[in-house]
Amino acid sequence: MDGLVKVWDLKSQCCVQTIANHGGQVLCSAVLMLPSSTDSVQGTGSEEGEIGHGKSRCRLVTGCIDGKVRVYSVHQSKRMMREQLLEHHEGYGSGKNTDINVTDSEEDDICTFMGMLSPPINSLTSNEKVVTLEFHPLGNYFGFLRSNSKTIDIYMIRSEEESFQKRRRRLRRRREKENKSKQKEDTNHVQKSTKRGLLDDEEEKDEGDEMKIEEPFIKDLEQIQASDEFEYVTSIRASHKIKGFKFAPYIEKKGGVRVVCALGTNALEVHSISRDESANDQQHKTHVVSSLDMYGHPTGIRSIALSSDDILACTVSKNIAKVWNVGNRSCLRSFPLASVSSKKQGSYGLCSVFLPGDTHVVIGTREGFLMIVDIASGDIVYTEKAHDREIWSIDIKIPTGYNGEDRITLVTGSADKTVKFWELESQDDGSDDDVSNHIGQPMVVHTRTLESSDDVIAVRYSYSNEKRLVIVSTLDCLIKVFFDDTLKFFLSLYGHTLPALALDASDDDAILASGGADKSIKIWGLDFGDTHRTLYGHSDSITDLKFVRKTHNFFTSSKDGTIRYWDADRFEQILLLNGHISEVNCLTIAKTGAYVLSGAMDRQIRVWERTKDMVFLEEEKERALEDMFDNVENRGDEVGTERIMRRQREEEAQEEDDDENEPQSAEAVKRSVLSIAAGDRIMEALERADQEVKDAASFRKSQDGKGSGTNKRSPNPLLLGMEPPMYILWVLRSIKCAELEQSLSVLPLNYTERLVYYLIILLRSGHGIELCGRCAIFLVKTHQQQLVGHNKMSAPLGELRRLLKQRLAQVRDTVGYNLAAIRMIQKLSTEHKNRYHVPDEGFQKDVFKGLGLGSELAESLQRKK
Repeated sequence: MDGLVKVWDLKSQCCVQTIANHGGQVLCSAVLMLPSSTDSVQGTGSEEGEIGHGKSRCRLVTGCIDGKVRVYSVHQSKRMMREQLLEHHEGYGSGKNTDINVTDSEEDDICTFMGMLSPPINSLTSNEKVVTLEFHPLGNYFGFLRSNSKTIDIYMIRSEEESFQKRRRRLRRRREKENKSKQKEDTNHVQKSTKRGLLDDEEEKDEGDEMKIEEPFIKDLEQIQASDEFEYVTSIRASHKIKGFKFAPYIEKKGGVRVVCALGTNALEVHSISRDESANDQQHKTHVVSSLDMYGHPTGIRSIALSSDDILACTVSKNIAKVWNVGNRSCLRSFPLASVSSKKQGSYGLCSVFLPGDTHVVIGTREGFLMIVDIASGDIVYTEKAHDREIWSIDIKIPTGYNGEDRITLVTGSADKTVKFWELESQDDGSDDDVSNHIGQPMVVHTRTLESSDDVIAVRYSYSNEKRLVIVSTLDCLIKVFFDDTLKFFLSLYGHTLPALALDASDDDAILASGGADKSIKIWGLDFGDTHRTLYGHSDSITDLKFVRKTHNFFTSSKDGTIRYWDADRFEQILLLNGHISEVNCLTIAKTGAYVLSGAMDRQIRVWERTKDMVFLEEEKERALEDMFDNVENRGDEVGTERIMRRQREEEAQEEDDDENEPQSAEAVKRSVLSIAAGDRIMEALERADQEVKDAASFRKSQDGKGSGTNKRSPNPLLLGMEPPMYILWVLRSIKCAELEQSLSVLPLNYTERLVYYLIILLRSGHGIELCGRCAIFLVKTHQQQLVGHNKMSAPLGELRRLLKQRLAQVRDTVGYNLAAIRMIQKLSTEHKNRYHVPDEGFQKDVFKGLGLGSELAESLQRKK
């Protein structure tokens, strides 16, 4: 980002050189060891300073935001070369002079600038930033790609001999040009000699100054430059914008190379570069060898449909639909969606469903057309202008025990505020000319229309044959349920704050689940339309929802790029599936529940297979908490380097305005799952202690007025035989010191008040003074405004302050007394060691006299003797 290139030494782990001649951000770089011929010029190693002294050449190429490609020579430093030359040639420094004459600042440089690559002639994108640099694995070719470009510029890398020949020709042409310019100046000087005057000497002086100015440029040009090694040969032009490319790691028979290009349409193109033998100057030509365009969608996937046997899957996107074999993950057929209204543009598919028999697919488009596609031939056998606007949803009703003679009904929901019902029929010979070409193919016939007050977002059939329902979601955030046979209104479900984008019913029609743009999932009862529960988990709009057959479990997809698995009976999340890098638009589930297919705007179709591994909900919850706390400072919403750098600049500016005396510190421990669990243990201990206090008070009240022979109350065994305050102290001691403050910060205000009450009791009894003081100070600092503003907490806070001062003073006195005793013992021990005479055996001095229990301990030891 700063436009610098750092060269690091891995052994010493330090930066040895900083290259700062770029015109902006350096976006890409590439390094390659170029081959060198064995019969090269002997002066190459000393002149260039290459690694290995003529055996190899190392080049660093950088691409910058200013559109320039810079080339650097990577070699040993001049200081290292001088030391090696002195070691190999004794007396070299005194008898001979080296050609390595550089300044002190250049002695340790490892990279030397060789120049910039000249752009091709008539290049329209020469100012665009360079995003990709690639070398051929054999080191013969080099290519680079610019941003938002359809072309790749290819350069051929000359060998070492060819580079020196190119250098000699360049220098020779420069000398010839200088001689011509000098001769021209001489002729001009001769013509002006007839008019010699007072200014002749000054003109000679100016001419000498110009020659001095040109000398350093001539000296730099004597070295090998980038134009001597890199020669532009051709440009590869693809059909769409190129996102990346690679050279094939081999050479063709006639010396050509192949380049694989990844296009923005999710396709691959293979281009071949070879010499044009027909041309006299042996120019290079390019042509497309092959193209892989049917193995991926060019745009985001909007719909996925599964066949009845779970073998085939149909995916729909803009202008194209594809049929896949789910078993081997291969694309069987890819067919375009031709537009009826415009021949130049295709149709944008939004929804799809398989017809019985799995030979045809019905696709709803954004233009309002229903298309029936034959999978075997890939032809659109029938097209119907079904709606005036977008068809957002489609569903099919197949009667139970379908034998081929029952009526099959389709229902479509559109943005034109209508829900239309269609029956499937077969095209006969008496149809129009366009239809007569597809005799026997299926077609749809409009039967009924249900008007809506707003745009229809989603429509679904229920699964029960006894009471078949039609569920419609509209743009006014309502979900309406109608009877299928009479289209009479049955239920109105309201609760979403934004429109419900997806909905589905269970197999037994007991519950209905809906997911909306308000990021919530609502579970409804289809008997009375009551709301069972509202679930939250997604961080963006929910795009699709499907139930697993014969269960009350369902999957949801969202624009946040995740897929979640839910239990509608326990109202819990079972699994979280991450994998897509963009918003997930659709999903479908196999009839057996063996796998789930999902399609997203990242043009990926992911298959999620069910395994035999057990899923533990507690572990999944802990994993979700860990993922949430792993975000640094809870700033996971910041995306992009620009935002992060802007925030850093704002923080630096704010720090400069702050007072210098203010402490620059932060918490050493971040919040984790363990601290959250410790906070839960504290709250649970407070609840148990409060319940124990209440039970004891009620027991004493019930025993008032009775004799002394009444039964004793048995304490709560969960308190481990301790009193409630001591149990709270035991729980606080079980928490690690590093996690204590984070655990206390989790406590709500009401739990904080109860904990202060127990801390006062502990301080009165003198237990855990240090730990109680630490907890009390942290709680008061954290909840200062709430505690001070609470009238009921004024007296406890005053009592807590008095007890803390009293108990901490006692602890301080005890520590001071113990320190004085230890110093006294140390003094007596030192005096005893400094004595040089041996005391009499009969004389024994009691050194522990006057030191508390020490004297009694000494007396007991003497008695044992």
